[in-house]
Amino acid sequence: MAALIYALCALTALTCAFLLLRGYTRLKSGMLLWSGICFAGLAANNFLLVLDRIFLPGTDLLTIRLFTALIALLPLLYGLIWTDE
Repeated sequence: MAALIYALCALTALTCAFLLLRGYTRLKSGMLLWSGICFAGLAANNFLLVLDRIFLPGTDLLTIRLFTALIALLPLLYGLIWTDE
């Protein structure tokens, strides 16, 4: 059951990234770009979680997952602080 929840979370984040980036191509709004990049990174983080918990249960990818989450949030933080719209 946990594998299904992890996979659905990863697919949801990937869908959000796709929709945000598709919206950016139509509207050219900077916040859509930064949010789309953030959600793409969060989707990668969720896929690493699936890899860590389901496919490689003996390994610990916590540090890599935390670093990926940090890198994923930086574009959104940049967009919230330094863009004017």
